[in-house]
Amino acid sequence: MKTKDTEINFKLIAWGGASTVTGANFELRTPHSRILVDCGLIQGTPDMEVLNRDIFSYNPKDFQALLVTHSHMDHIGRIPKLVKEGFNAPIYSTPETKAIVEVVLHDACNLEFEKAKEENREPMYTREHLNKAISLWQTFLYHQETIITDDISVFAYDAGHILGSATLWVSLKSSSQNKSILMSGDLGNSPSLLLKDTEIPPGPDYVLIESVYGDRNHEGAEEREANFRGAIKERIDMGGTVLIPAFSLERTQVILALLNNMFDQGLLPKVPIFLDSPLAIQITAIYERMSALFNDEARDAMKEKDGLFKFKTLEQTARKEDSRAIAGVYGPKIIIAGSGMSSGGRVVSHEKRYLPEENTSLLLMGYQAPGTLGRLLEEGAKIVRIDREDVHVRAKVISIHGFSGHKDSDHLVDFVNQLTPAPKKVFVAMGEARASNFLAQRIHDNLNLETQVVNLKQEYIL
Repeated sequence: MKTKDTEINFKLIAWGGASTVTGANFELRTPHSRILVDCGLIQGTPDMEVLNRDIFSYNPKDFQALLVTHSHMDHIGRIPKLVKEGFNAPIYSTPETKAIVEVVLHDACNLEFEKAKEENREPMYTREHLNKAISLWQTFLYHQETIITDDISVFAYDAGHILGSATLWVSLKSSSQNKSILMSGDLGNSPSLLLKDTEIPPGPDYVLIESVYGDRNHEGAEEREANFRGAIKERIDMGGTVLIPAFSLERTQVILALLNNMFDQGLLPKVPIFLDSPLAIQITAIYERMSALFNDEARDAMKEKDGLFKFKTLEQTARKEDSRAIAGVYGPKIIIAGSGMSSGGRVVSHEKRYLPEENTSLLLMGYQAPGTLGRLLEEGAKIVRIDREDVHVRAKVISIHGFSGHKDSDHLVDFVNQLTPAPKKVFVAMGEARASNFLAQRIHDNLNLETQVVNLKQEYIL
């Protein structure tokens, strides 16, 4: 029996991304439609990651669309699994996000197959499910209305987080009322070396905002670059190794551009640099191809010489044998490898090799999820387990949080403050519980707005 519009409210439900940074997965519901926003991987400890294999708490067949804010794995990593369990509706994102997704998810699929084989279990999904997900994919452009269903439409604005990232202004309609909610996705740490500043959309009725750094502020741009330069120069002058675990998407490209600039200005001695990540190499090529979305300064730099991401001392080591050969290069060098949280990838082999050496500096340049090797190193662990072996940490571990791609606490509050008219209520998600609660309290106290830290699987009436 059908229910009248007036008897059903619009709803927001968090199926993931509540009291945790990763696993973003939200539902928006109208009297006649249900859509999802993001379907990300849960990252962190092995106990957390095993949750990715659980059956979804809803029936994926019941949804009319999936909106994707950007191409980080904690926002897209379970999409092929969603398709495996019956989802068969359009998937929407910007063209840049779709281009990166195709590379990132194919890489993730290979890793999932390898991991499933090691653990003697079935993989979460097959390449067939991944290919079907890509076949369902459609794109929208910034600042253009896209009709999702008869009662839901969306405008995308540049989030300034990574290439193609979007903040989604979603309009919900019924015969008796219209409401809007802004789904922030991840908000960029503007100003960025490469990307345009985060756009401020018109004020919606409601906001769902991320809170990764809801309780902390970053160093300023000058301070973070000085810290970065100082850490590298110190180790290079001593003839040692600088090891940088870097996210393949955005962080690697920022690091390459920054090193290029510093070499050109004579701020660092030119030493061998190894980009030891096949995925980062592929994504860097996409950044080069789609640089029209860069800010003016970065776009101009791309037209000069060989662009921002290529210089004489840089070697891209896509092949495994080239990666292994890095250990035979003596003298000062810089190694950039994934993953950014040291939860897998080639950087783990380098850490096993170089962490015991005092003449090594390990630069942590982004968020490290609880339970990851990166988090243990950030917290000062002196012995870590790698490949089932104890590895003594004698290297100097340096955290530089200013390079995070996320807005810090002050700038998250400022983002909400700039929304005009002011929202009726701000929902806070995608952060550790402490960070989410702190940000919610700040927004309430400073801006006099109603706030709600979202709980997993709880329905909120809009």
